Amino acid sequence: MNGFRFQDPMWLLLLVPLVLLGLLAIRRKRRLAILYSDVELLASLPVTTALRIKRLLPWMRLLGLALLIVSLARPQHGREEFRVRTEGIAIEMCIDRSGSMQAMDFQLDGRRANRLAAVKRVFRDFVAGADGLPGRPDDLIGLIAFGGYADGKCPFTLDHGALLEILKTVKIPEPIRNAEGQVINARLLREELATAIGDAVALAVDRFKEVKVKSKVIILLSDGENTAGVIDPARAAEAAKTFGVKIYTIGVGTTGRAPFPVIDAFGREVLISRPVRLDEQTLKMMAKTTGGRYFNAKDTQALEQVYAQIDKLEKTKSEGRLYTEYRELYQYFLFPGLGLVLLEILLVSTRFRSLP
Repeated sequence: MNGFRFQDPMWLLLLVPLVLLGLLAIRRKRRLAILYSDVELLASLPVTTALRIKRLLPWMRLLGLALLIVSLARPQHGREEFRVRTEGIAIEMCIDRSGSMQAMDFQLDGRRANRLAAVKRVFRDFVAGADGLPGRPDDLIGLIAFGGYADGKCPFTLDHGALLEILKTVKIPEPIRNAEGQVINARLLREELATAIGDAVALAVDRFKEVKVKSKVIILLSDGENTAGVIDPARAAEAAKTFGVKIYTIGVGTTGRAPFPVIDAFGREVLISRPVRLDEQTLKMMAKTTGGRYFNAKDTQALEQVYAQIDKLEKTKSEGRLYTEYRELYQYFLFPGLGLVLLEILLVSTRFRSLP
């Protein structure tokens, strides 16, 4: 619904005396005259363009002053919307970026993609809304990425645009090679490609201490088993339960074999089959401990359905609020009004100057 208003409408009262004074001034000016013996000769003269313009000069000043008064009243145009605001949900996303997330057993837009790319795409749709997901515009959402260690990527925020930009930086660790092609970060790479589920959840729980909300949710996405970190997943789940945090766990993929990209001797990227293991027991245990649920997502479509289910489960009480954003329009009255007044003064003082 479009809305129009004056922020300071009291200024409009000046229009009444302005109109009265303007009419009186024009009438008085018409009465001013000089004695002349016979006006019949003047009456027969043609009305020139200059004469017509001169007759409009008083009205020009009157209109200019009226526009200036309207600009002082600050006209504004707004867009009114009915917005549903939630009472407060904080969601911490814990995304696995370990080596097993390289498995190319998902599809995006009809093309083969690795698990991390699929998880990031559906996470983006969950936050911003797309492909049947309504989005979570009023939720505080944070982001933690974990491999061999947990990395807090983004604190709780309502700026979901910035959150999704940070999401783009979440990548699977890659080897760093020197000029001879030797991997120089082999030891660190092995650590980063591991999976520290317990540490990620513990970090997420610690972050909830800084926010005051009625509902606290962790969405944990992983395709492996806990192989790194210092905190056991069971202890992390107990800590989450203590602080009233609910964990939804999503097992990405299945146990078995999956295609992984490798570089062959000719420098080409090829896919080879490797064994993968999904520790569903641990993920189910963490969800059950905190009153959450476990889901298994074997492909992109299943992952979207999981998020849709979570979206339905995590609804809070809401209230409708009517709000309006207004845009100032005073400049559209101020500058034309000022221009008319100045133009009238200039014309009266030069081309149309008259006595008396």
